[in-house]
Amino acid sequence: MLAKRIIPCLDVKEGRTVKGINFEGLRDVGDPVELGRRYAAEGADELVYLDISASREGRSTFLELVGRVAAELNIPFTVGGGISTLQHAALLLDAGADKISINSAAVANPDLISEIAEVYGRQFVVVAIDARQGEDGVWRVTTHGGSRLTDLELFSWAEEACRRGAGEILFTSMNHDGTGNGYPLEVYERLAKLPVPVIASGGAGNASHIADVLEPGRADAALAASIFHYGTLSIGEVKKVLAERNIPVRL
Repeated sequence: MLAKRIIPCLDVKEGRTVKGINFEGLRDVGDPVELGRRYAAEGADELVYLDISASREGRSTFLELVGRVAAELNIPFTVGGGISTLQHAALLLDAGADKISINSAAVANPDLISEIAEVYGRQFVVVAIDARQGEDGVWRVTTHGGSRLTDLELFSWAEEACRRGAGEILFTSMNHDGTGNGYPLEVYERLAKLPVPVIASGGAGNASHIADVLEPGRADAALAASIFHYGTLSIGEVKKVLAERNIPVRL
């Protein structure tokens, strides 16, 4: 069985790492270069950098900062935010990203997934999906940092993204993001049927939450931010709990 991955996430706005609850009330939590260096040293399996204001502000991800973060890392590095063309993706890969993550642009232009996958390979393409569960129980996809609700249904969009060339799906529950109340496990049990790895995001409050979503039949990796940024848990502490529950991890 492949090892499960623990992935800290740096949500970056205007060059600083921030964190909020349900995508609102953002607080400054530190310098992304320093945090990236720290998490790599602590045993993170990968690092994700998401420029959360890029799509709203209509600009490309800040290449210079991506290069500075990448220079400090010896682990895979995924970058997303404001990527709307093959050329944007190429610039980020040249700057040091190992994978790129697309979200709003993929919804607006699904062909973009195929374009990048055909040139670089699907292993370079992570399709991030932010979705909110409505009162009717339906999970609907949002874009632009969670600020725009679409008519797309989560599971059908995830399946389409895979057909078009996504190498991984990164799903964030907007209902759970930053709450520390755990992940929506039933959603990941359905997403686990996809033909590509699934990364769980949004809701980790303790190591047991992460273990729950990484149990067999659910997500392949867990992405977390608040618990690491605020020092609630270290990556090593999380992996120790996973190992104790016989969940394979790289120690």
